[in-house]
This record gives sequence, structure tokens and C-alpha cells, in this order.
Amino acid sequence: MTERVVDVGGDYQVVVGPGALDRLAPLVAGRRVMVVHQPGRGALVEQVGELVTTAGGRLHTAEVPDAEAAKDVAVAARLWDLLGEASFTRSDLVVGLGGGAVTDVAGFVAATWLRGVDVVHLPTSLLAVVDAAVGGKTGINTAAGKNLVGAFHPPSAVLCDPEWLTTQPRPDYVSGLAEVVKCGFVADPVILDLVEQDPGAATDPRSPVTVELITRAVRVKADVVTRDLRESGLREVLNYGHTLAHAIEQVEGYSWRHGDAVAVGLVYAAELARAAGRLDDAVAGRHRAVLAALGLPTAHDGDWAALRAAMGRDKKARGATLRFVVLDGLARPGRLEDPAEDLLRTAYESVRRPGG
Repeated sequence: MTERVVDVGGDYQVVVGPGALDRLAPLVAGRRVMVVHQPGRGALVEQVGELVTTAGGRLHTAEVPDAEAAKDVAVAARLWDLLGEASFTRSDLVVGLGGGAVTDVAGFVAATWLRGVDVVHLPTSLLAVVDAAVGGKTGINTAAGKNLVGAFHPPSAVLCDPEWLTTQPRPDYVSGLAEVVKCGFVADPVILDLVEQDPGAATDPRSPVTVELITRAVRVKADVVTRDLRESGLREVLNYGHTLAHAIEQVEGYSWRHGDAVAVGLVYAAELARAAGRLDDAVAGRHRAVLAALGLPTAHDGDWAALRAAMGRDKKARGATLRFVVLDGLARPGRLEDPAEDLLRTAYESVRRPGG
């Protein structure tokens, strides 16, 4: 398996391939290193620790709760305390090792400690490597919604050995493919072609297709964030499908996997664009077909009033005005502002009916 390297604006690199961890050595040499990790990653934490000590660094570790429970202000506060106790300075380094929630909270803590220390991400989930670890977004959740408290803080590097992804439970791995598919619809249709040609290979982390899909998705994100780090305009296209997705996650008490919610959100966005006369039937229908081929959900049956209220707290909203990323065609993202309430409800009814 050949190593792939994606430059993100010349500021840092995303490295995917066997031996990616070897690139960590020069980044940790002579520094205090706090490895923030999820449970069950002891072997990899130990491997990183050996690398740190061999390079003359000083290792500190902190385990955080799994999944969205890690993205809590109490968890962040405990990590700040640990950094203080370890006398971390601006020349030291935080390492986020785990899934997307870990890279989010580790990045947030690095962004806020001493107003910013370096962070390196070692994503161990598909969702993390193609989405959370790349682009510099960090954050934690609050009772009001997901990722509403955060900072833009690009990492020094993102390093991923695909072998780490093989330890993911299959449902979690497949869930991460929703973010890959999103990149296919907004910018790189070859991703969709690869999935349609062999959905089985696309869901196998050991398949050669995996590195190609990851690399293409990362390139899409890298291209966008290079031109718009702080989400002033262009970067919003990466939120395609996420307005309803984040609402589903909040209403369901974060019991839904993020990628599963994004899959439904993608179908919803396509149906909304179709109902608004912006997207043709073929491309709208392709959303449901591609996602279903991967085994991802394409329907949700929830409380519309609660979902609508949650969407009103979306980061793209401006005052009382809802703003959606929609498609005007394949790889032609646009925006739909302040859609009529009956249009929003009609699109959700299409998602509520499985196969509808």
C-alpha cells in the first residue's frame, strides 16, 4: 500500500499509509507531549510513548470518554488541569489519538491552552481522518447544540496508518463513509463512481480502494479549507447535509452515529433542493442509492417540531434565517436561504418515508 501525502495549504500535511507514525518522531523531539486518547487504544498509546521517549520527549497521557461524551466542558477542564500540572509551555505538544470526538476536544484544548499550543492528530477512525482531524476545526458540545463552542486551530500534522482503521467496528467504519460520499457530491464525483463500482470494497478498510477514497476526500477538504479556514463562505459547502444531521444528533441525545445522521441529512438536502426546483431527479435519487449501497440509513422518523427547533441553532443560521447548502447539480454546491416552512416540511416527509 503506497503512502499518500496531501498538503493543506502548505501549512501541514495529511499522511495516509503504512509507517505514517514514523513521521511523528521529529515533531515530538525534546518536547513535553500530552497524548489525549480514547479508551481501548493502549497498544497504540504505548507505541507512541516509546517513540516520544526515544526522541527525547517527555510523555504524558490522558484518557477521555468515548464518542461524544469526550466533547464536554468538564473533560476539557480536566485536560487543562493536567496540562497545568505538567507545566506545559507554548513549545510543547498535544496529540489527539482516536476518533473524531477525541481530535475535536484535543484540538480545542490545544487551541485554548496558553492561547494556542501545537497539536498533531493520529486519527484511528475513518470519520476522523476524512473529516474531524483535517481543517483546523475544534470544539465541544453544550446543551444548546453540537460544536457550538470551539476555535479554528490547524494541526501541525495529521498521520494515519490505515491498519488502525481495521480495529473499528464495522458499523462505525461504514458510518464514516457518509463524509466521504458528501465530498463526492460537492466536489469529486469519482468518489461516487468508486463506491458504485464496488460497494463491498468501499466498506473494507483493507481494500486498496480505501486509501483512494480517503485521499480524495481529504483533498476535497484540504482544497476548501486552504481557501477558507474560518468558514466565511466557501467552507460552508463542507456542511452539506449537516443542518439536519446535527439536529438529529441533538434530538436523539447523540445516540446516533454522526455519519448515520449525515447520511440522512444528505438525502434531506437533496430532497430540499429538488423540492425547490434546484436539483434534478437523477442526482437527488443518486444520493439515496449510493448511501443505501453502503448500508447507511436514508430515513429518519422523528419529532419534526424538535428537529426544526434544533436546525434553528445551526451555525450557518443568521438570526432567524435558515441557510442550507444544496446542490444545483453534481459537484455544483450552492446555498438556499430562508426556505419556506412548507418546503422544509415536505423535504422531511420524503426522508421520513423509507424508500420514498
